[in-house]
Amino acid sequence: MVRISSGELRGLTMPSGLTVFRGVPYARAGRFAPPEPAEPWAGVRDATEHGEMSPQPPARVGAVMGLPRVERQGEDCLNLTIVTPGADDGKRPVLVWLPGGSYVTGAGSLDIYDGQRLAAEGDVVVVGVNYRLGALGYLTLDGVSPGNLGLLDQIAALRWVRDNIAAFGGDPDQVTVFGQSAGAHSIACLMAAPAADGLFRRAILQSTPMAMKIAKPARAARVARLFTAALGTDPRTASIAEILAAQEKTLVRAAGPGGLYSVPPFCPVAETDPLPTVAGWLPTAVRRAREVDVIVGTAKEEMNTFLNGKPGIAQLEAIPFGRAGMTATKTAITRWMFDSPSRRFADALAAAGGRVFTYRFDWAAPASGFGACHCIELPFLLGDRDSWMSAPMLGGADWDEMSELGRKIRGAWVSFAKTGAPSLGWQRHSPRASFGRTWAGSGPDRGARAGHTAGVR
Repeated sequence: MVRISSGELRGLTMPSGLTVFRGVPYARAGRFAPPEPAEPWAGVRDATEHGEMSPQPPARVGAVMGLPRVERQGEDCLNLTIVTPGADDGKRPVLVWLPGGSYVTGAGSLDIYDGQRLAAEGDVVVVGVNYRLGALGYLTLDGVSPGNLGLLDQIAALRWVRDNIAAFGGDPDQVTVFGQSAGAHSIACLMAAPAADGLFRRAILQSTPMAMKIAKPARAARVARLFTAALGTDPRTASIAEILAAQEKTLVRAAGPGGLYSVPPFCPVAETDPLPTVAGWLPTAVRRAREVDVIVGTAKEEMNTFLNGKPGIAQLEAIPFGRAGMTATKTAITRWMFDSPSRRFADALAAAGGRVFTYRFDWAAPASGFGACHCIELPFLLGDRDSWMSAPMLGGADWDEMSELGRKIRGAWVSFAKTGAPSLGWQRHSPRASFGRTWAGSGPDRGARAGHTAGVR
């Protein structure tokens, strides 16, 4: 039992001794409206079942990650999953997870993002955030939706953590946000949003597609035109099914011929609350360099997740020299979209006096065919064997053999949350330096090289 500002909650004690609170409302919002404080309730609110996750289509990376068990979907989705070693006065560091999914899929409540291993091994509080996605979270349309609502939801969640996490044994002055893909991109946006100042002390950005920057208002207006044309009715009263169908048509149209332009059409927009201009986005984020300790990293073969096995790609790889050509192409796109801009971001933070650490994840399952792809580090941090057992990217991997490397990575994240340094011997990033830490290993020596330094190849 925990009492917070809105009322009393009943959580679920796990066999491990951890306590989990699910579906905890951190805000409320009508369709296309900014978030407002959650309404108080009378009596004891049951927090043993997951709340709704934002309405969404199946994840496009399901062929790589596997399809997680999907919880209830609905617009009442502004809720948290909180895992704590004890709802006491322990003042433990807090790690707040922002899931990825191209801004159209994902939820902090998914079983693959369960934080129990982190909480148990590190004696920390782990918070998973559900927020609005797709058109419901990122449509910018005059008179209908102001835009950036998903980002405003995240800020509302962090404010809730600041005001309430002490009741769950957490320290509101020791908050680390960590996210992957669109979740990491969100963190870069939060660093550039004055409204989020002071809400977190540290940040971990995993596989951030930094090259996509933030959308110009003109592009957001074009996406809105495509969406409203596909919808054919008032977005404020359309059904969820109609919203998702129009959203999918918009994704296809915005991607262009062959789907080559894959930057998410529904995403954070510049010059829209709480973000600055496109040109001011990263400089504004860098202004917080001395206030927020940062880890930035990528996977070695990010683009394998998006291109391996796709129609046309497999045919090209089957012709003479085709495989070598496609490998070079995927490497070049990985560097352009992920590696180079992430390194420039780390350079800028370090040059401004920030404490920054960088890594690259090289580990690959022996029989998956996906290599060290986008999302590959997630099973080492969150979820468990059962939730990840069907992930194709882990083909041929032995979970017990993965455990050693997983403990090291989780330990580094926990150490960073507690001290601002991921582990002994991990050198701070300096401008124009290569990414500093390589998590690597495959086959019988899997994980043996974890912790060695190597440049981005």
